[in-house]
Amino acid sequence: MKPERRALVRAAGCTIAAAAVVSALPKAALAQAGRPFDIDALMVLLAQRGSGQARFTEERTVAGFEGPLRSSGLLSFTAPDRFSRETLEPRRERMEVEGNQIRLERGGRSRVLTLDAVPELVALVEGLRGTLSGNAALLRKHFALHLQGQARLWTLTLVPLEGTLASQVQQLQISGTQGDLRSVDMQMPGQQRSLMTIEPLARGAAPAAAAVPAAGSASGPAPR
Repeated sequence: MKPERRALVRAAGCTIAAAAVVSALPKAALAQAGRPFDIDALMVLLAQRGSGQARFTEERTVAGFEGPLRSSGLLSFTAPDRFSRETLEPRRERMEVEGNQIRLERGGRSRVLTLDAVPELVALVEGLRGTLSGNAALLRKHFALHLQGQARLWTLTLVPLEGTLASQVQQLQISGTQGDLRSVDMQMPGQQRSLMTIEPLARGAAPAAAAVPAAGSASGPAPR
């Protein structure tokens, strides 16, 4: 697989759930007295959302580097199917997915691809849309789902079913508290890992680039 396609898989994987819950959900949605907290209950929470933004920080462990590669920036989601990841540190780049298109912006240049051109991304994007819509059936089409915890602190693990994707992403562990996502831990072959922490922004907030904490520098290629 070409490096750019591997980078696309990593970036899309990190935003499967991140874009899905970038805004806080009404705590009233949890008023389901006596109902066990299972996949269906979590899907109900995930289905009750609109557009929103969040700050992210990411640490990625890559084979051949002594320390983690760090990045930070903004995530955004606009219903029904548009989401973006804008990296601000250590260098600016942006990935936006809408419908069947992926737009990449880096170094003042942009490129538009279709999902069909990167087949391994189809499952990841449908995983995103399944999460956005709280559609467990769509998620199960591409992933085995495992839920641990309760509404106050839960972890949803997505394990790819399809071989091509599974060769790039072993699993995604999405952790949250009630209706808010707090982290996405993507584990890849060769003990490579990406851990993203997320801070939802209040509705109506207009974050400036300076508001994002500066990430530590790292030698070698910047993470994508």
